[in-house]
Amino acid sequence: MADRSTAVVYVALGGNLLVAALKFAAATISRSTAMLTEAIHSAADCANQILLLIGNKRSQAGPDETHAFGYGGEVYFWAFVVAVMVLIAGGAASIYEGVRKLADPEPVRSLSISLTVLGLSALFEGWSLRFDLREYRRVAFRHRLPGFRVSLWRFIELSKDPNLYETLLKDIAALAGIGIALVGVVLSATFHRLWADGAASLGIGLLLVADSWVIARATRSLVAGETVAPPLLKDLENALRSGPHIRAFANLKTLHLGPSTILIAVTVELASESITSQSAADDLDKVSDQLKAVDERVAHVFFRLR
Repeated sequence: MADRSTAVVYVALGGNLLVAALKFAAATISRSTAMLTEAIHSAADCANQILLLIGNKRSQAGPDETHAFGYGGEVYFWAFVVAVMVLIAGGAASIYEGVRKLADPEPVRSLSISLTVLGLSALFEGWSLRFDLREYRRVAFRHRLPGFRVSLWRFIELSKDPNLYETLLKDIAALAGIGIALVGVVLSATFHRLWADGAASLGIGLLLVADSWVIARATRSLVAGETVAPPLLKDLENALRSGPHIRAFANLKTLHLGPSTILIAVTVELASESITSQSAADDLDKVSDQLKAVDERVAHVFFRLR
C-alpha cells in the first residue's frame, strides 16, 4: 500500500490528467494563449507527478553491494529532475507563447468554454490543495509545530519529503495560474484588451520558473545531505540524556538518506565503569532502540565510544 505522501501524488496526478485534456480542448476552441499556457502548466504537473512516482518506486529498493543503505535518495534525485527539466521547460514554453501572442494578438473566442474549464480546474485544484494542507498539518503536528503559524517556506525547509512540498507548491501555483489566466481571458474577450491574453501567458510562465527555482533550491539541499528537523533533533538529544546507560554524549550527527530513512552517528560515554564487551554491546543496543522509538524513520544508529 502506498504511504500517505505517495497518495498525495496519486490524487494530484489523477485530476491533472483530466484537467490538462480539458484545457487543451478549450485552448483549441478559444484560441487563447493563456488557456494554452494553462494546459502546458497542467501537462508539466502531470510529468512532475509521474517522475515523483518513479522516484518513489526506485527508492523502495533494498540495500545491495553498491548501495549499503538502500536507494532512499532516489526520491531527491527525481525531485530535482522535476524542478530543472519539467517546470523550467514548461515555464520556457509558456513565456515563448506569451511573447508570441503579444507580438501578434488576436481576440479570444468562446469565452464561456474558457470560463467553464477554468472554473472546473479551480475546483479540482482547490480540493487537491485541501488534501495537501491536511498532510502539511499532519507533518507539522508530528514535529509539534503550530500548524499554519509555520510559514510555507519554513515548512519546505523542515520537510524532507519532496512528495509533500512539491505537490503543495504545485497546487498553489496552479490556482495562481488559473487566476492569471482568468483575468487575461476576460480582459481580452470582454474588454477587448488583446494584449491581456499574451500578458497572462507570460505571467504564468514566470510563475512556473519561480516555482521551479523554489523546488530546486529545497531539493538541492536534500541531495547534498540534510540533518533532521530541529524539533526531532531535540527529541533525539532528550532520548540520549534520559537513558540510564549513557553518562555523556557528543557530536550527535544525523543524515536523511531519504524521506523515510534517517542515519544517526554519536559519540557516547557509557555509564558503567566496569563493563565487558558483551554488556557494552547490550547497553548500546538499548540506546539504539531508544533513538529508534523517537521516530520510525530512524533506521541506522552508529556509536563511537570514548
